[in-house]
Amino acid sequence: MSDHFVVLGAGFAALTAARTLRSKAPQARITLVAPKAEFVYLPSLIWVPTGVRKSSDLVIDLAPFLRKHRIDFLAAEVTGLQDGGRTVLTTGGPVENDGLIIATGGRFIKKLPGIEHAIALCEGVAAAEKIRERLLAMDSGRIACGFGGNPQEPTAARGGPMFELLFGIDTWLRRQRKRDKVELVFFNASDKPGQRLGERAVTNLLSHMAKRRIDTHLGHKPLRMSPEGVETEGGLVKADLILFMPGMTGPGWTHNSELPRSPGGFIQADAHCAVPGFERVFVAGDAGSYPGPDWLPKQAHMADLQAKAAAENLLLVMQGQPAQHVPKAELVCIVDTVDSGILVFRDENKTIVLPPSRAFTWAKRWFEGKYLKDYRSA
Repeated sequence: MSDHFVVLGAGFAALTAARTLRSKAPQARITLVAPKAEFVYLPSLIWVPTGVRKSSDLVIDLAPFLRKHRIDFLAAEVTGLQDGGRTVLTTGGPVENDGLIIATGGRFIKKLPGIEHAIALCEGVAAAEKIRERLLAMDSGRIACGFGGNPQEPTAARGGPMFELLFGIDTWLRRQRKRDKVELVFFNASDKPGQRLGERAVTNLLSHMAKRRIDTHLGHKPLRMSPEGVETEGGLVKADLILFMPGMTGPGWTHNSELPRSPGGFIQADAHCAVPGFERVFVAGDAGSYPGPDWLPKQAHMADLQAKAAAENLLLVMQGQPAQHVPKAELVCIVDTVDSGILVFRDENKTIVLPPSRAFTWAKRWFEGKYLKDYRSA
């Protein structure tokens, strides 16, 4: 009887893990478990508010992909684990497996009082469309943009998309000839936001804000949000529209399991993406907490690297061999401004920051098309 591998999730890490398993284990049975058989290309959500992309451009039906790669699909939500990970509990019933890869993603920390007054872009297409509706209806006022973190795990933040959204809105307002009537302000609890990108990148981004006449309110912890704006330890940031990305924590269903969790609430992983104490259970993407540098990013590129390593290591373990693949710690980011882009690259040896260029924004769009081609043409 062939091995049965189960992959939890339908995002970057989950799909890369499933593809890797199929390519290296053609006879295995693979089951993907997720609420919907669809993939959302989250990095391009930044373009929905400014009309560069429509939501329909970024939501991919996975049915053709699943057929092509002979992957079974269970439309269900994960609720827990049993039998040391050999049984996954779901709203669609228990699912047994011979090997498990967890890639259900993280979730946002929504403990800040009044956070319902803010819109979080990365929550999905509905949030991106809501921002677009608000922008189209706005002829004057003030927009506050910022992001938060996880106090127990400082790396669990996603600031890059908020920089892109901020600069993209500025460009769009200028094209609409509204910029003189709409103020922009960026707020963050740190006086050097986005430090995972590196010191040079932070300096570059803040300089870019100054050139675009974007106000900053830095170094003051947000206390609460309201229809009037964002109240911080340093005073009120007035705003008619608040765009805020909360810090991240691990998936909620892990509370109903014995999985080891990091201080920030993520599934603990070792250098090979294996879950300590659990046989043939691996984690990839935003659901996990991994050893590595303090700037290790929560981004799609890193999720793909972790997923590939996790799948390859699972196959080694199934053959009685020790895991040996370690995902390279690497940050690749093009901070897009709609009409140009700033390239930031970082690994354990170097940090590269290149100045704004139209070539980078076109490179970002080219990569989107290349990445999605395999899913669209499956």
